[in-house]
Amino acid sequence: MSDKSEPSSNGLTYRDAGVDIDAGNQLVETIKPLIKSTSRPGVLGNIGGFGGLFDIKATGLKDPLLVAANDGVGTKLKLAIDTGIHHTVGIDLTAMCVNDLVVQGAEPLFFLDYFACGKLETGVAEAVIKGIAEGCKQAGCALIGGETAEMPGMYSEGDYDLAGFSVGAVERDQLLPKPTIAAGNQIIGLASSGVHSNGFSLVRKLIEKSGLPLSAPAPFGESTNQSLGEALLTPTRIYVKPLLEALRTIGGINALAHITGGGLTENIPRVLKDGLSAEINLIRLSPPPVFNWLKTEGNISNEEMLRTFNCGIGMVLIVEDDKAEDLVSLLNNAGEAACLIGEIKDGNAPFTTTGTLSF
Repeated sequence: MSDKSEPSSNGLTYRDAGVDIDAGNQLVETIKPLIKSTSRPGVLGNIGGFGGLFDIKATGLKDPLLVAANDGVGTKLKLAIDTGIHHTVGIDLTAMCVNDLVVQGAEPLFFLDYFACGKLETGVAEAVIKGIAEGCKQAGCALIGGETAEMPGMYSEGDYDLAGFSVGAVERDQLLPKPTIAAGNQIIGLASSGVHSNGFSLVRKLIEKSGLPLSAPAPFGESTNQSLGEALLTPTRIYVKPLLEALRTIGGINALAHITGGGLTENIPRVLKDGLSAEINLIRLSPPPVFNWLKTEGNISNEEMLRTFNCGIGMVLIVEDDKAEDLVSLLNNAGEAACLIGEIKDGNAPFTTTGTLSF
């Protein structure tokens, strides 16, 4: 008589249901060097535990507040999937979280990711996580954990989704925005690297309208070395290190605003007190050529462009008037393209403009 505890030779396995545990284990081993490359003071333990460990004392902060952020990449992922270019969206994922931390004055400390798919393709997942690790290095934070979920039946073949989670810390008395924001403060804009990670549902609709394949030469910019897909997948710029340097060495920064969904129109007012207005001089904006292509292809109004896309400004600083020139100089020397784009004024309309936006 056979032992009833032994599995039948015809019994189903988890792999038969579409989940490959061995592939998941292989991915973990493959990405360990990527994760190790992001290590920073405060990281404890190794990848593979039930949770990531971080020692807040190692930051040297005396009275820290923790700041947490989470985000995704949105339908920009469809372009990555359709083009087979997967290494840039990981940078986007990191950027969307860490840029949201630094606007409150916080230094990003660690990051965790969530990768969900119908069938795990280790090459794709590795490329995505390689991008996440690169983003973490750009931001100076550690990738200390994550989750890979293989869920057959939930996602179509080749599809995947991403979510990112990050935690930073700031000294209590350095938290942004500050209550000292006032009329006369200057507004500095930092150039974006392109569309970043917002508005891609509209972008994809415009691609469809144009009839261009993603493999076609990009119909904007001076160079046609990039395909349309490659150009649109340019990753979100990470502003963390130069902004932290500016906060620590020059000061005078009363608020920061990450220009994401809602564009300049809706993101700058989020940091203003009632009775204050951000007046932007549109002549000082220099949108990259991709925005002219989008505007023209969709016959989009300037107002709609400003509330949908970043229009060339990925981060905004609201600063004391006497610090503005020094901050612009420091940020330009750090590799950013920084310029004065407006001023805070008294008023009930939180966002106003002068001049005309030229694409």
